[in-house]
Amino acid sequence: MTAGPIFPLIFSFTMPLLLGNLLQQTYSLIDAAIVGKFLGINSLASVGASTSVIFLILGFCNGCCAGFGIPVAQKFGARDYATMRRYVSVGLQLAAVMSVVIAAISGYFCRDILRGMQTPEAIFEEAYIYLFVTFIGIPCTFFYNLLSSVMRALGDSRTPFWFLLFSTVLNVFLDLFCILVLGWGVMGAAIATVFSQGLSAVLCFVYMRRRFPILRFTSADEHRFDTGLARTLLAMGVPMGLQFSITAIGSIMLQGANNALGTACVAAFTSAMRIKMCFICAFESLGIAMATYCGQNYGAGRPDRIWQGIKVSVKMMVTYAAFTWVVLMIGSRWLALLFVSPTEIEILDYTEQFLHISCCFFPAVGLLCILRYAIQGVGFSNLAMLSGVSEMIARVLVSLFAVPAFGFLGVCFGDPLAWIAADLFLVPAFGYVYKKIKKRLGYEEASVPAV
Repeated sequence: MTAGPIFPLIFSFTMPLLLGNLLQQTYSLIDAAIVGKFLGINSLASVGASTSVIFLILGFCNGCCAGFGIPVAQKFGARDYATMRRYVSVGLQLAAVMSVVIAAISGYFCRDILRGMQTPEAIFEEAYIYLFVTFIGIPCTFFYNLLSSVMRALGDSRTPFWFLLFSTVLNVFLDLFCILVLGWGVMGAAIATVFSQGLSAVLCFVYMRRRFPILRFTSADEHRFDTGLARTLLAMGVPMGLQFSITAIGSIMLQGANNALGTACVAAFTSAMRIKMCFICAFESLGIAMATYCGQNYGAGRPDRIWQGIKVSVKMMVTYAAFTWVVLMIGSRWLALLFVSPTEIEILDYTEQFLHISCCFFPAVGLLCILRYAIQGVGFSNLAMLSGVSEMIARVLVSLFAVPAFGFLGVCFGDPLAWIAADLFLVPAFGYVYKKIKKRLGYEEASVPAV
């Protein structure tokens, strides 16, 4: 990604990421749709009651994996393949330890977490079962995302998509089998998702070992655990993971405030969030593409291409945001019928209201993803993490003041205000970072080539 026309590179790299992210969102969408249709509103609410907690833990894991991929992308861009392989080896060793520890701790405390979120008693036990199984499956999610991050760092965003497509189809059949045939309820939905992600991780690993000669270790030293490289990976990964977790703290506060409004609001929030995440994952995919793009061009000493890439990606983002606004303003209610029956008027009204408000602010979350991942891609993870603090503060303020005053309407504005708060930090932060990397690379403005 360090040479050639920028738009085709970013677009072709983003599309497999988008399809992959859509498939990942399909996991949760299918769970919610099947649970809502076959098990009822209370079960749907129980799945949704723990959404922000899952985002807190899995967001940290996924952020770490994305961060571990940045040094790999930078060394790949610099053609330092030996060090790149050592980063991959150390990253896998760190993942093995971290995923098991996180799974054990989060599983132990998940009941206390649900109590602290004011989860209604009518849905508490099912919410606990769903959350506990999801936490136990954290190693599956961790390894799939790490292996995908490594392949993306080398410029391959297509291969992880094909494995994810297979596991998504498997998840559909397992959902139906576990819920309708075995009668496992919400536990069956969680087991189906964890098993499908685990299989996807195994297939990714086998394929990567066989099909990527550049990743085959050529000496014993490349297998050895290197504390210096581990510190570098953790310095990249942990801030990115904390960025997601800090953001999720505000989401937990918001969901806790929403849980107190009753089962109907929890069910509406569940369906609306599933739909919203399917639409905004395009922004997330574009951001991930920018992290790899910026990392490789930074490693190759091309900050001029980084700036041109930002401009191209913003144009792509605005075009997509306009499209989603039209779709959601017209079709929100129809999409909500995927989860509940037409007789659930209150839930349908709340879901439609949430989506209508959210889609008006999609350019804000699109800009957030582009700038945040670009900053991370060139190695300034701490600044990106601070943008998560801005999001957290905004959501906490909405939870404490807007939701008690305005009810579900206040919940609807939680995410949009958080996105705006993050952008107010990220725009000047990117300006600072861009000047910094130009100076670090000894780049002269006169050397900017025409695009």
